[in-house]
Amino acid sequence: MNTRRLAAASAVAAMLVTLLADPVAAQSTSAELINGLNEQLLIVAVPITLLVEGILLYAVIKFRGNDEPQPTKENRRLEITWTVATAVILLFVGVASYGVMADESVEFTGGEEEVAPDENDVLIQAQAYQWGWDMSYPNEDVTVSGAGDGPTVVVPAGEEVYVNVSSRDVIHGFHVPKLGMKSDAIPDQTNYIKTNASETGTYQGYCSEYCGVAHSQMYFTIKVVDQAEYNEWLNEQRDS
Repeated sequence: MNTRRLAAASAVAAMLVTLLADPVAAQSTSAELINGLNEQLLIVAVPITLLVEGILLYAVIKFRGNDEPQPTKENRRLEITWTVATAVILLFVGVASYGVMADESVEFTGGEEEVAPDENDVLIQAQAYQWGWDMSYPNEDVTVSGAGDGPTVVVPAGEEVYVNVSSRDVIHGFHVPKLGMKSDAIPDQTNYIKTNASETGTYQGYCSEYCGVAHSQMYFTIKVVDQAEYNEWLNEQRDS
């Protein structure tokens, strides 16, 4: 009896902690979408996990002293039920995931398709190479570079930011976890990712695909500032 109570209490506690945990505020539109998708999948996964673990604990406790187990009898109704339930869950996961990937506020595109940002939007070209990054603003005639932690890219808060990701040599990866931005950098291919940073601050980015002996040195930084500071920064870069 004590074992059953302990198992039930542990399961209920795990579910409450998962559902009542206060999520970290998203720093961008793409991060908000990804976090929302994770929460939806978690709401589905937690009851399934508790059900499976509950059945497992029940079987272990009830049949722990059974020295002559009998083969399971065929139950066609049960087999159809769990097959249909699995199909429904997979359909939900697919639809929810597609809804995030196809959302216009994230906009993942590939190939040679051109992106035309609006007047106040920011377009950044991020070209990876062994082992560093070339970052530029083609519409502003500004290029940034840096040693150590790599180049620092400055963007305004509350504006759409498009990043043109490509590679000069091998496959790399553009990844800024806290902003929910990630894209492969592939030679002879252009991938665009889009976000809108809602919180000012400094966010670490790095190469997410192993690309050689100095892969771990491929860092860069995205600094989100207000519009006035962004305009001032652009003017300083043009004058330097």
